[in-house]
Amino acid sequence: MTLVPTRAILDRTTRGRAAFNVVHIETAEALAGAADDTGLPLILQISENCVDYHGALAPVAAAVSAIARDADVPIAVHLDHAVSEALALEAIDFGFGSVMFDGATLPFAENVAATRRIVRVAHAAGVLVEAELGEIGGKDGAHAPGVRTDPVEAVQFATATGVDALAVAVGSSHAMTDRTAVLDLDLIARLREAVDIPLVLHGSSGVGDGHLRAAVAAGIAKVNIATQLTKQYTQAVRRALADRPALVDSRTYTRAGRDAVRAEAARLLTLLDAAAPVVSS
Repeated sequence: MTLVPTRAILDRTTRGRAAFNVVHIETAEALAGAADDTGLPLILQISENCVDYHGALAPVAAAVSAIARDADVPIAVHLDHAVSEALALEAIDFGFGSVMFDGATLPFAENVAATRRIVRVAHAAGVLVEAELGEIGGKDGAHAPGVRTDPVEAVQFATATGVDALAVAVGSSHAMTDRTAVLDLDLIARLREAVDIPLVLHGSSGVGDGHLRAAVAAGIAKVNIATQLTKQYTQAVRRALADRPALVDSRTYTRAGRDAVRAEAARLLTLLDAAAPVVSS
């Protein structure tokens, strides 16, 4: 049984850990399979959007946790982009290894206060907390490619909240279907120097392989990827249906999607691991 706390995978010396989003059970199976194929640890993420799709947290969380337990390598389960404090608290109660509370659209003082409330409960349960400072463009229609996280504010926020990881705005954007985002690598390095907690890159599906490697080298500890994997799933399903127009058994075409996600996830896991420098504690 290898379901582990997120702290077993992510700490201040970490670079390039993969955090892939679950959409449904097929993607969870594919992602855990990719971790087994590569022998590399993985963080499986369930977003608030995913919870909304399934109608409740408990069923999808139970399925993902069971899949993680059956893996041969360490896998942690993380709540991604929770804007609801209640959902973050529910995930802590369920036993998630970490939660992300996203108060980035709140004024700075309100974001600090709300994040501190989550941190207090999470730390009492041994759960890691990720938070966000500097809205990442493209989420919920707020496309703001010029937004960047200020290192001075990052230090203030991390100190005031006690968070364990910080999602930063450095040039990526959520839900991109092409991989053309240009990251501010100098800003990543300055943020890594300023704050003594892991930095998280969201919107990584829009970042090409070269920039992903450079971001990890500059100091990114956790790399979140969702759209790039769901894109592979959808393309494979479309091909399967086009090749066999009379096909009605959904297991056949969802298997094609699952296999495609597994292959791309394994490729990305290997890419990120190879980019990680040896970091002294």
